[in-house]
Amino acid sequence: MASVCACGEYFNVSAEGELCLNPGVMGLREIVYFRTPGTHQFRRGDYPSLARVRVRVQGAGGGSGGADSDPGGSIPRPGAAAGGYSENIFEVGELSAVETVVVGAGGTGGVGNNPGTDGGSSAFGGVVTAFGGGGGSANSESGTTNITANGISGAGSGAGEGAIRISASQGMSGRGGDSMLGFGGYGQTTTGPGGGTRGWGAGAGGAFSCNGWSQPGTVGGNGTVIVELYG
Repeated sequence: MASVCACGEYFNVSAEGELCLNPGVMGLREIVYFRTPGTHQFRRGDYPSLARVRVRVQGAGGGSGGADSDPGGSIPRPGAAAGGYSENIFEVGELSAVETVVVGAGGTGGVGNNPGTDGGSSAFGGVVTAFGGGGGSANSESGTTNITANGISGAGSGAGEGAIRISASQGMSGRGGDSMLGFGGYGQTTTGPGGGTRGWGAGAGGAFSCNGWSQPGTVGGNGTVIVELYG
């Protein structure tokens, strides 16, 4: 009978004589993405060779505020904040048979002179959670003189930028905050709605209204949950 020498750190021989890889030595096998806002399920049994998982959770970004200036005046709005980020590694034995996964929805943009709403939180199994980013404010009134409006604080470097009015027709709205997995919406230097986000979990850019032209805020970036499967 032929014999085979194999490293016991990586291989084993089954009772049927089959050469098999040891659990936990195969490295990254698959990546599962949860991108649709709402509640989902991760089932451990769907992945029989699973040894451990790396879970990455991104909260949703805030929506920016709307701007509706008076004729002859202007209003720039600050950018909204990005959602927070969290990650952890779990051995397969630490996972429940079914883990609940929640993906937060991006905050909605304000209309008229109303603020944007906060982004939704994302979570994996209730043990890895990332909060949503704050919505953009709408505190400044229409005018013609120089003012500034503070941005919205956020996790890490994810704060929304402030806004500035220079005159009745000049100024700049704030850029949205960047997330770990996305880029914030751009600010406006001319009349227009807030800039849209890219990627996942970033904050929306602020709107800029001049001379009575109402501009809406913009929706923030949705969150996401990423599960890396290691065998």
